[in-house]
Amino acid sequence: MASTRVAPAPPPATAAATQRRLTQRGRERRAQLMEYAAQRFAEKGYHPTSVAEIVQGMEVGKGVFYWYFSSKEELFLEILKDAQTSLRRRQQSEIGDEMDPIKRIELGMRASMAWLSEHRHLYTLFQFAVSEERFATVLRRGQDVAVSDVIPHVKEGMVAGRIRDVDPQVLAHAILGVTNHLARIFIFERGEPPGQVADAAVSFCLEGVLAG
Repeated sequence: MASTRVAPAPPPATAAATQRRLTQRGRERRAQLMEYAAQRFAEKGYHPTSVAEIVQGMEVGKGVFYWYFSSKEELFLEILKDAQTSLRRRQQSEIGDEMDPIKRIELGMRASMAWLSEHRHLYTLFQFAVSEERFATVLRRGQDVAVSDVIPHVKEGMVAGRIRDVDPQVLAHAILGVTNHLARIFIFERGEPPGQVADAAVSFCLEGVLAG
């Protein structure tokens, strides 16, 4: 759950694009390639999907692909990074200027559930990425950022005497873990309404962390 006091880092340029400045049209075409590829990877799998299939589906030449990305692997890494940035921005937007640290935690959890339910294909890619170290490293870095975002809310709640005085990093990991696990089981596997799952996650986490 992103803290509104920490501005999101700009998405890193890909290796293929670092030596050139993309026009607005170029940025749009790059985004279109990423979105189409993400859908294909989610439907067919990363390994079976080839660059040839992606450019054929987009009706562009391979030269266009390699103008933006040096390889399929780089493309997939950029999709993961872009998805993490999108999720974090959604959390920041929902938290806004909320002053109550407990409410910020709740808003962040609900934003995460909503984003995941709206981007099921990206969640599928997250699940696959865990299985391959070259991609899992990116996910771990994103997880570290997410934990760092939650910790200030937890610490502020502790100072106010509203959250139990335990290791804030442990609580931050627990909050994120519950959110992701319940989303996987109840939204993606059982098809339950995201709002109801978010209600359950918020209730479980906050009842567990609030001081008596």
